[in-house]
Amino acid sequence: MTDTAPSSTAPAPGRDPLWRMIALAWPRGTRFALGVLLGALATGSGIALLSVAAWLIAKAAEHPPITALSVAVVATRALGVSRGVTRYLERLVTHDAAFRTLADVRVRVYERLARTEPVNRFRFGDLVSRLVSDTDATQDLLVRGLTPPLIAVVTGGATVAFCTVLLAPGGLLLGAGLLLAGAAVPLAAAALGRGPGRRQAAARGELSTALVDTLYGAPDLIAYGAMDSAVRRVAAADDELTRVARRDAVLLGFGAGATALITGLTVWATLLLGVAAVDGGTLSAISLAVVVLTALAAFEIVAPLPAVAARLGAVRASGERLFDVLDTPPMVASPRCDREPPEVSPESGVDLRIRSLRVRYGPDEPWALDGVDIDVPPGRTVAVLGPSGAGKSTLAAVLLRFRDPDSGTVALGGTDITDYPLDQVRRVITGVPQDPHIFASTLRENLRLARPGAGDEELWEALRRARLDHEIEAMPDGLDTEVGAHGMRLSGGMRQRLALARALLASPRILVLDEPTAHLDPDTRDAVVADLLAAAEGYSTLLITHDLAGLDRVDDIYVVADGRILQHGSHEELAAEEGWYRDAL
Repeated sequence: MTDTAPSSTAPAPGRDPLWRMIALAWPRGTRFALGVLLGALATGSGIALLSVAAWLIAKAAEHPPITALSVAVVATRALGVSRGVTRYLERLVTHDAAFRTLADVRVRVYERLARTEPVNRFRFGDLVSRLVSDTDATQDLLVRGLTPPLIAVVTGGATVAFCTVLLAPGGLLLGAGLLLAGAAVPLAAAALGRGPGRRQAAARGELSTALVDTLYGAPDLIAYGAMDSAVRRVAAADDELTRVARRDAVLLGFGAGATALITGLTVWATLLLGVAAVDGGTLSAISLAVVVLTALAAFEIVAPLPAVAARLGAVRASGERLFDVLDTPPMVASPRCDREPPEVSPESGVDLRIRSLRVRYGPDEPWALDGVDIDVPPGRTVAVLGPSGAGKSTLAAVLLRFRDPDSGTVALGGTDITDYPLDQVRRVITGVPQDPHIFASTLRENLRLARPGAGDEELWEALRRARLDHEIEAMPDGLDTEVGAHGMRLSGGMRQRLALARALLASPRILVLDEPTAHLDPDTRDAVVADLLAAAEGYSTLLITHDLAGLDRVDDIYVVADGRILQHGSHEELAAEEGWYRDAL
C-alpha cells in the first residue's frame, strides 16, 4: 500500500459539490475547451444546414439558372459532412477527457480507501455504491452537464446574431425564446430536482447496502429464518428507488413539454413577424424561409438542457457522497522523510517498546488503551491476553500503523514508529489479522500479494513454515487451486495458515498475530496456535488473543482489561499468583 498525500490541486472542502467535481477536470480544461468548440461547430453546422436548405428550396421555387444554386448545393453537402465529422470528434475529445478524469477520481478514491478510515466509517454496500455509482457521476456531469450548456451559449449567440441581421425583431424574439428554454426551464427543473436527486442517491445507497448485506449474510439469514424479512427490506428499498425515479421522470417530462411549448410559440411568433415584414417590404420571401427554419433549428441547441438540469440534483447528491469519502480526515499521518527503520533481529538487540500508550476513537469515547506499557525484546514471543473489548485489536491497529496514538510512544530501536513512513514500518512489522481476507483467486496469487516476484520455491518454503505444505500438495491443482470467494473452499485453520504464510513471505522482523484462533473449534485452535508459534521462531512476535491455548510456550504475558495492564509475567508466574489469569485457566 502506498502512502499518498492529497493532491495539491484537490478541490477544497466546503464548496458546492458540483464545482468541486468540475474542478477535478481542471488539468484537462484544454481538452474540454476543444470539445466545446467542436460541439459548437457540429451544432452550428446542423443549424446552418437547415438554413442553407431553406434558402435552396425557396430559391429553387423561383426557377433560377442551375449555376445560381450550385454554391448552396455544395454548401449543403459540406455542412452535412462537417456536422457528422465534428460531432464524432467532439464525442471523442470530451469522452476521452471525461474518462481520463474519471480514472483519476477513481485512483484518488482507491488511495483514500487504502488508508482504511472510510472502509470503517461506511457500511460495505453503501461504500460500494459510493465507489461505483457516485464516482461515475463525475463523468455524467462533465459529459452531459458541462459541455452542452457551453455549446448552447456559443451556438445560441451566433444563431441569434445571424437572425437579428436578417430580421431584428425576429432575432430578439428568438433570443428571448432560447433564454426561456435554455435558462429559465432548466433552472426551474434544477430547483425542482434537487430534493428528489438527493433522495435518489440515498435510496440507491440503501438498496445497495440491503442487497449486499442479504447476499453476504444469506447463510445466517436462512439458518435463523430471517431471509424473508431481509428480502422484504431489499424490496422496500427498491420500491423507494422506483418511486423517486418516477418523480425524476415527471421532471424530465416537464422539461421536454415546456421546451416544446416555448419552441412552438417562438417559431409561430417569428413567422408572424416575418410575414408582416414581407408585407412591409423589409424582408424578402426567401429570407423569411431562412429565418423561420433557422429559428426552428436553433431550439435543437437547448433541447437537452432541461433534462441535464433535472439530473443536477442527483449529481450533486452523488458528489456529496463522493466527497464524504475523499474528505474523511486521516487517522494516520506519515512523515515525508524516507528514513529506514533499524534492522530487528536477536543479534541486533533492537526491541519494540510501548510506553504510556493511550488511544480512543472520539473525544467523548472511553479510552480503548489507557497508559499501556509493553516490551517485545528481539527474538522473543510476547502474548497480550484479555477479554473482548479490552483494547487488544486497537493495539494491533497502532502497531500496523492503522491508527496514530493519542499519546504515548511505540518505539522501534529507541525511535517512535510515527517518525518513519507508513510503508517502511509495515515492512518491518506485519502480521495476521483476526479475520484475514482471502481473495477469490488461486493460492499462488494470494501468496504473491506479499511478494509479487516470488518464485514457487519461495512460496512452498513459506507454506512449509506455516505447516500448510502437505495440505496444498494433496490438492490436484496445488498452488493453482482456486480458493473461492473469501477462501470459502478452505477450512478456518487453513485460511489462518495461508495468511501466516503470506505474512512470512513478506520477510518482516516483527510478527503481530491478532486473535489467530478466532472462529476455530478447540482441536483446530490448538493445532493452529502450535503451528503459528513454531513458524514465528526467530521473529519478535506479539500474540494478541483472548484464548489461553499455547501460552505456556510464550516468553512473556501481559493481561489487559479495559485498556489497562492488569498482570505481567511468564505463564508459570501468572498461574501461581491470584488474578485474572489464574481464574481463566
